[in-house]
Amino acid sequence: MLAPHHKLALDKMHGVGKYASQPNGDAQNEPKKVWTTLITNTKYLSGLITLDYSLKKHGTKYPLIALYTADFPEDGQTALKARGIPMKKIEYLLPSVPKEYANDPRFYDCWSKLAPFSLVEYDRVVQLDSDMLVLKNMDELMDLELDPPEMNGDGDKVFAASHACACNPLKKPHYPKDWVPENCAFTSQHNDPDKAQKEGAPATAGIACPNGGLQVVNPSKGVYDKILETLKNEDLTASYEFADQSLLGERFNGRWVPIPYIYNALKTMRWNGVHDAIWRDDEVKNIHYILSPKPWDETEETVSNESHLWWIKLNDERTAKDKARGIQDCF
Repeated sequence: MLAPHHKLALDKMHGVGKYASQPNGDAQNEPKKVWTTLITNTKYLSGLITLDYSLKKHGTKYPLIALYTADFPEDGQTALKARGIPMKKIEYLLPSVPKEYANDPRFYDCWSKLAPFSLVEYDRVVQLDSDMLVLKNMDELMDLELDPPEMNGDGDKVFAASHACACNPLKKPHYPKDWVPENCAFTSQHNDPDKAQKEGAPATAGIACPNGGLQVVNPSKGVYDKILETLKNEDLTASYEFADQSLLGERFNGRWVPIPYIYNALKTMRWNGVHDAIWRDDEVKNIHYILSPKPWDETEETVSNESHLWWIKLNDERTAKDKARGIQDCF
């Protein structure tokens, strides 16, 4: 594992694929706006590949770049290359003093989802989790107004995201005690579901925490330096129960742009009694398959969640096309 303190090291990043920077450093063909997604192991690789397929199916003009860490195995890299998915190697981020996430080991990887703030070779990065599925084109996120990079995180529009859902519908005992429906930003929108399709609740609503699954970012060295400094502060990071999104919510409290749930539609919101009051299947642009099981862990016959069928259907379509192109790996 790499050291926990990291400086910007763009010269250490390596790209492959159609959109990647050339070895001689000529970035003439480098796109200025990109989707990115973090990948650290092959467990999420089917999700990433199907995410890429869903973006392209719905006509995005921008490439998805897989941000991979040193432990991402060679067979995973080969699978991405076979499908023409560009890659960039990034450093694995951790706080200077490790925080224990025994109840949610997934959060150890989540600090590295802050890497897009460092990718200053791009004008706009929209970070997506690999357990997402795009249902409609959402290229408009590439033009959403945010603070320019030179404001260094001191403005009121540092990044954009949807709110985290604080309802804790599975009643996980290790979640914070204030994570209850009455403290959820989405609950505040129940009385106006039409508005909820178009606007996010204020950034200060509920627990005032963004969900880290989708982040709209203007990369900035100044912002990234603030993030790195925060990772060195044990007193702060010890209180961050949800890793990257807790850091962003605390460090930039009220200074981010809330976007509607349709861009990061947590699958649990659709459940009866959670946020079905605002959820509309035909409005959702991007569904986020949070928590376990993931849709790739199930089959059409054993599916535990109706929305998983959406992923399974598109994944079947994707894998059939892969096979027609001669791609025969297990992803």
